[in-house]
Amino acid sequence: MANNPYQKYQNTQVETSNQERLVLMLYNGALKFVKQAKQGLKNNDYQVTNNCLIRTQNIINELMVTLDMEQGGEIAQNLESLYDYMNRRLIEANINKSIEPMDEVIDMLEELSDTWKQAMQNLKKERKVQKKQQVPSGGISVEG
Repeated sequence: MANNPYQKYQNTQVETSNQERLVLMLYNGALKFVKQAKQGLKNNDYQVTNNCLIRTQNIINELMVTLDMEQGGEIAQNLESLYDYMNRRLIEANINKSIEPMDEVIDMLEELSDTWKQAMQNLKKERKVQKKQQVPSGGISVEG
């Protein structure tokens, strides 16, 4: 295992997170790496740019393979198309040494991350309401 305390923390976060939190972590990781790639390109450090773009693509591929096409229906299909588009734009950014496709992917990832955070908050509220509405296991008698 890694000796780096930050890496240990990250590993613990992944191991103890629920599915919703893991997706958010993937979005945040993709954002971090594409922004590092952009900075690398600004600094003419093509190796950093390439490595960070590849890491971003790997994260997007992970998001793509975790889609549940049966349960997700049209939303999952749309996300798959969006992830595929982002990957193509990142390849274009890498080949052409261009910031514009990276900016486009950053905008999309930020929007997805914000939407996912909102969905997590809504789910949390919904779970609280459901918990409050649960009847105790012994039941309640309304008969006199």
